[in-house]
Amino acid sequence: MNVQTNFSLKNFNTFGIDVKAKQFIEVQNTEELNHILKRFYTAEIFVLGGGSNMLLTQDMSKTVIFVNTKGIDIVGENDEHIIVKVAAGENWHDLVMWSVKKDYGGLENLALIPGHVGTAPIQNIGAYGVELKDTFVSCSAIHRQTLAKKQFNLEDCKFGYRQSVFKSELKNQYIITSVNFKLTKNNHQIHTEYGAVKEELGKMQVSQPRPADVAQAVISIRQSKLPDPRDIGNSGSFFKNPILPKTQYNNLKNEFPNLPSYPVDDEHVKVPAGWLVEQSGLKGYRDGDTGVHKKQALVLVNYGKASGQQVLALSKKVQQTVQEKFGIALEAEVNIF
Repeated sequence: MNVQTNFSLKNFNTFGIDVKAKQFIEVQNTEELNHILKRFYTAEIFVLGGGSNMLLTQDMSKTVIFVNTKGIDIVGENDEHIIVKVAAGENWHDLVMWSVKKDYGGLENLALIPGHVGTAPIQNIGAYGVELKDTFVSCSAIHRQTLAKKQFNLEDCKFGYRQSVFKSELKNQYIITSVNFKLTKNNHQIHTEYGAVKEELGKMQVSQPRPADVAQAVISIRQSKLPDPRDIGNSGSFFKNPILPKTQYNNLKNEFPNLPSYPVDDEHVKVPAGWLVEQSGLKGYRDGDTGVHKKQALVLVNYGKASGQQVLALSKKVQQTVQEKFGIALEAEVNIF
């Protein structure tokens, strides 16, 4: 266990923001994590996973703990399903690729989402009609203050759209150490109805897709629209897709006939935030080293040396512009520190 001081976090957040951590400690197993938690008060630590759903706006006076635990193990199996236990520090996309290579179904629509497995439940990550909760069984976690271990099942996590108990009443109280998923071995439930997945499968000349086919289609779509954080700093979708009451949506639809939507329930619809930003004239907008991506208006980017404060200022400009044009308050999907 190596403690480093005045440590740059530029390579540990996908926005590539160069802020410093007062102390930085990488942990590779739960024993090391327990040891660290015994040394520091809860208020003195900042837990870092894949750094993919965050915007850092200032240096960290807290001790940053980088969870880098590894392991993918099958812990249950029958003729139809497997239960796989995955360590928090595993790369999410690597897990998806592991599953489709073995023809296990359930995670394929979530290919190429950046980040680590341990932070995925906090956000209830999702894409192309599928969310983490659809395959989630449980997760193990350690209480930051008492060090008590707890198992959270699906109901405990209170998953919602980009939401969980770990972002609300239990925020900053637990560190997830592993996650269990239930994946199909056969009779896969293939989801191709959302977005451009079906169209991409058609280009691939695949009429009866397997999980690996869907994953490849999703990868192709994402690579065509989204910048690679290794090339241009970003955190993927910066804003949540707003969920509107049908009455509000119908009023907007009268004014903007091309406004797309996706049904949520009998009373609400979801509208794409990227469309709202694009129609507000901000797609491709640039201010210094930060901007709105030219191919996907939902993505804010760091072209090189933007500060977190500059990206934050841009996000507020986007919110204000959309609010003025559509009367819709965009909510940030990323966590801002």
